Amino acid sequence: MSASSSSIPQAKPTIAFAMGDPAGISPELAAKLIASDEFREGAHLVIFGDLRILEQGAKVAGVGVDVEVVASEQAVPERALRPVFIDLKNLSPDQVTPATATLEGGLFATENFRRALLLAHSGRADGVFFTPFNKKAMRLAYDGYDDEIRFVRDVLKTPVAASEFNVLGRLWNARVTSHIPLAKVSSAITEQSILRSLTLADQCMRAAGFNPPRIAVAGLNPHAGDGGNFGSEEIEVIEPAVRKALAQGFAVDGPFPSDTVFLRAKNGDFDAVLTMYHDQGQIAMKLMGFDRGVTLIGGFPFPICTPAHGTAYEIAGRGIANLGASREALSLAIRMGSEVRARRAQTEVAENFAAAVNS
Repeated sequence: MSASSSSIPQAKPTIAFAMGDPAGISPELAAKLIASDEFREGAHLVIFGDLRILEQGAKVAGVGVDVEVVASEQAVPERALRPVFIDLKNLSPDQVTPATATLEGGLFATENFRRALLLAHSGRADGVFFTPFNKKAMRLAYDGYDDEIRFVRDVLKTPVAASEFNVLGRLWNARVTSHIPLAKVSSAITEQSILRSLTLADQCMRAAGFNPPRIAVAGLNPHAGDGGNFGSEEIEVIEPAVRKALAQGFAVDGPFPSDTVFLRAKNGDFDAVLTMYHDQGQIAMKLMGFDRGVTLIGGFPFPICTPAHGTAYEIAGRGIANLGASREALSLAIRMGSEVRARRAQTEVAENFAAAVNS
């Protein structure tokens, strides 16, 4: 791994790439992605981590990783032919306990993620990707860690509305509620929360190329309430929200029974399903394609993508980690990052034109 610089077409998006939990399959996945010609040619990757951990991952994966190593974000060349690796020197391999969530692993992952987020927030990257985190390790390292959304809000110091989306090929799953106890779900479902979730889903999906996205809304109760026999939320809350969304121009329909709506979506009737709570959609999506699923954190000025699976401690170090979901996640970050880059370029052109006119 040597240092040199060349040029890369500026049309390519820049993706800030954070190495995740070092005790699982994250180092192996990172090495495989960085070595892939598909991503070396399709984007400018700026990777945050420890070079020693990446080299261990490359050894496990049986690949070579030719990267340009720099010491900090300030040393990243504006144009580089190869992926740029920012060596934070933040974890010695002898501090890694395989298949175990540790404070050290959590500190490594949180720092890599924080630096990647800040690079994108500064406008020097168009999207963020990370290999899997271990939530126990993240909580050890970051007091009050609930999920990635909470962490991103804290790092960027913004209360912006955001949500996780599960993506499987052309099928998306959005949710009204996420990481809350099931006992609190019903009271959290309001017309406002449904409309907010539909709006965010529509915006994120348009950024990914859907125009317009066709969104099915799932009911909360069995058989979507069965006309009020099994609950009234569909009649009192969900149906009125769908009518308001239709009046606002959204391509939306429902509510539909949650046990059949994914079959219709899988068959192409819809591009997305808006579910009322976390597992209502997660179970269906993971059954359809656990090894290809992507988690997108939407609502921030840039996409944040990761494979939907976890750190797979049970196969760590064996060189058999499936790259499918990670490949899909990085591909989505690149597609959506290209849109971010294009919008930024349009804004700069407009601002320069306005400045020229007023000078």
